[in-house]
Amino acid sequence: MAEPTPEASATTGLPDPDGELRALVSDCVHCGFCLPACPTYQLWGEEMDSPRGRIHLMGQILDEGHGSEAAALHLDRCLGCMACVPACPSGVRYDRLIEAARTWSESEPQGDAPSVLPPRSRRDRALRAAIFATFPYPARLRLLLAPLWAAKRTGLDKLAIRNSLLGRLAPEAVAALSVAPDRSAARRGGLPVRVPARGSRRAVVGMLTGCVQAVFFPQVNEATARVLSAEGCDVVVPQRQSCCGALSLHSGRRAEAAAFARRAIQTFEQAGVDAVIVNAAGCGSAMKEYAELLADDAVWASRASALSAKVRDFSEYLAELGPVATRSELPLKVAYHDACHLGHAQRIKAQPRSLLHGVPGLTLTEIADGSICCGSAGIYNLVQPQAAAELGARKAQAVRDTDSQLLVSANPGCSLQISQALASQGISLPMAHIAEVLDASIRSLPAEALLNASAPNTTS
Repeated sequence: MAEPTPEASATTGLPDPDGELRALVSDCVHCGFCLPACPTYQLWGEEMDSPRGRIHLMGQILDEGHGSEAAALHLDRCLGCMACVPACPSGVRYDRLIEAARTWSESEPQGDAPSVLPPRSRRDRALRAAIFATFPYPARLRLLLAPLWAAKRTGLDKLAIRNSLLGRLAPEAVAALSVAPDRSAARRGGLPVRVPARGSRRAVVGMLTGCVQAVFFPQVNEATARVLSAEGCDVVVPQRQSCCGALSLHSGRRAEAAAFARRAIQTFEQAGVDAVIVNAAGCGSAMKEYAELLADDAVWASRASALSAKVRDFSEYLAELGPVATRSELPLKVAYHDACHLGHAQRIKAQPRSLLHGVPGLTLTEIADGSICCGSAGIYNLVQPQAAAELGARKAQAVRDTDSQLLVSANPGCSLQISQALASQGISLPMAHIAEVLDASIRSLPAEALLNASAPNTTS
């Protein structure tokens, strides 16, 4: 069933018939607390590249019924990292505003209503079409790996990065080559339909395997299932999972996201689980938004709300459940990176740190300015490669300054982005998901099992 298209406003031609967006815009008092939290404002110091500046632009567009190419550019430059949301003392729903604004760039004009924002260039439309025809589909994504591996094996990726002309003519292609994983990191893996609990069963949980996670980091899914099992969970892994819709939702493709959401809801309803565990920050954030995404769908609204209520990030769920599996010593100095859609969107910061502190021998270090995005941000590093590279370089330097042996994150995009940024500075730092660290400790693996893995690959 396709998502119904909202009727255009009679006064503006915009999909804001009840004035919700205008009310949200009015909540902003332009106090400026968002400025130091915003990565793009930090980069350029440009008011229109800050949250309050973008909200001002949205207000103008709502008033006038259309926006300029310059307005579209400033809105596109937003990472959607949501760092401004917890920083705002007025509780402005910038997350709702930027997602709505992105639909203006993606939507076709309705009837006689004018186009809200100028159409994207043919090149930009082609790039985005290729991304959304590939990344949400693991089978298609795997087909991309062969040419990416060939480019890395022949050194084409390094040549492309060094070639200034190619960087100017095809920066998106260079970005894709630079963040692609090594062949060893993207080995194909699979999980059984059910992983039984070890010891007394405490819960039955479903597990989202994801798209990028399943293809580029299957070892993370394996570690996630093992840790949940060790903590007394029967883990149900539906074999016909589809994309959760995160990339689509956070890029303004709401109808596409809603279609993915309906399939995910049906999949996990049939699994009959107590909770749905997600080990990728962006995916968890999107699935918790299902209730809002499908609120106007009479058939799916209640089902979306019920499923959203069951979604838990991996760290969040383990903190709620409480540990029972014995942890062995891992004498490591670890830096933990807060993925934006975990720390800002889901407000999950204490739980991952608590779990890491629970590993004997592990020393946790904080990354300076750690709340600032690494530049991955879904598809941002592919469609805004220059800004993403600048943010990645800053994050890589901050990670280097911790002098840690291992970088831990909770999002595959962050791992790829930071690994590439470190590599461009001549650093090969091992990376791990928090599930892999806990798995190594529970299984009494030596620290070398994590350290000997080349970034961004990690032990399985």
